[in-house]
Amino acid sequence: MTRFGDFAPLCTSTPSYPWCNLFYRQLQRTSVTTFLNASADPKTAGVGINPTCFIPPTFTTDPDAATPHLGNIANILACGLSFIFTLLLIWLAHRRKAAVGRIEIRTLLGIYAVTLPLNAITTGAFLQQGSTALVVLTALHAGFVAAFFWALLANALVATQVVEDGTWSSLVPYYIFSALIFALGTYLSLDTALGVTDAIGSSANPPDSLRSISLFVVLTIWPLLCVVLYVALMTYIVLAVLHEHRPMVFYALSALLFVLSQLAWFLLGRVLCT
Repeated sequence: MTRFGDFAPLCTSTPSYPWCNLFYRQLQRTSVTTFLNASADPKTAGVGINPTCFIPPTFTTDPDAATPHLGNIANILACGLSFIFTLLLIWLAHRRKAAVGRIEIRTLLGIYAVTLPLNAITTGAFLQQGSTALVVLTALHAGFVAAFFWALLANALVATQVVEDGTWSSLVPYYIFSALIFALGTYLSLDTALGVTDAIGSSANPPDSLRSISLFVVLTIWPLLCVVLYVALMTYIVLAVLHEHRPMVFYALSALLFVLSQLAWFLLGRVLCT
């Protein structure tokens, strides 16, 4: 039975779910007997824990391994194109001198740009499963993802003009909370993988449930909450404050595409695997 905070269903059935890298290292410390088939050997293990399907390691030192694979090539290309487009958006935002929240939106886009190469690496099977390098990069990825969703919510708060955008009263709490949430996400991820403390890094019961409530809240519930609050705040600002309707078309379309992308990743990916 799946409980709140269990990552096992995601790490088994969701292709290239990056946070599974953390649990692979945790199981190496606490329960190596959990690994089956290709996951039993770090040299052949892809992203996931005993996954239904996975992308073989891009590089391997195993002389008996097959020809090197291209890795998660589609995701790598998507991340590369998105990175270039995000840099373009940052440049365009910099040119909009009179735009509300110009500095804040550039920071949001900058954080997102950082997550893209990290996403390509942590889901691309470039590094050996269980390696310290992969754990650290995955933890940094988690920290930046958590910080990104705070920055998204903060941009909606700035748009309300409760405080003047671009001033110290806006930027100081914006950057402080971004740094704190980044540090929280990174620390929880490192502790989960490396077992710094028993409270967070100890193995779940049973170990194969891959349970971590703190990590689940930071990487799943927190982003969902930020997105919902962002959409609610921007809807209020556009309709009730500005009395506009056309911008809502773009917000509604963005929200729909976000939902569809998550459904495609978590549900359609499972169908393609089976």
